[in-house]
Amino acid sequence: MDCCMNEDKKKALQALKTSKGQIDGIIKMIEGGRYCIDISNQIIAAQGLLKKANLMILRQHLDNCVKDAFLNDTGEEKVDEIMNLLGKLLK
Repeated sequence: MDCCMNEDKKKALQALKTSKGQIDGIIKMIEGGRYCIDISNQIIAAQGLLKKANLMILRQHLDNCVKDAFLNDTGEEKVDEIMNLLGKLLK
């Protein structure tokens, strides 16, 4: 497992922190009775940040974990992991 904090993970972490703030704001919007379309637009924005963070984490995984696995002839397991994840993303 990769425990280092590389640039992709730092960017993903920032995107996640930003989306956390957006979600807190969305909760306040709902509690404050804000217009539904405004709430929905904020939810879409938060989802976009979550997707962006996920892509950064996956890129880091491919660049490091998967690459190392193939160099050590253990890549088949990593391919299965990626395929399972893609199955979830494509549902």
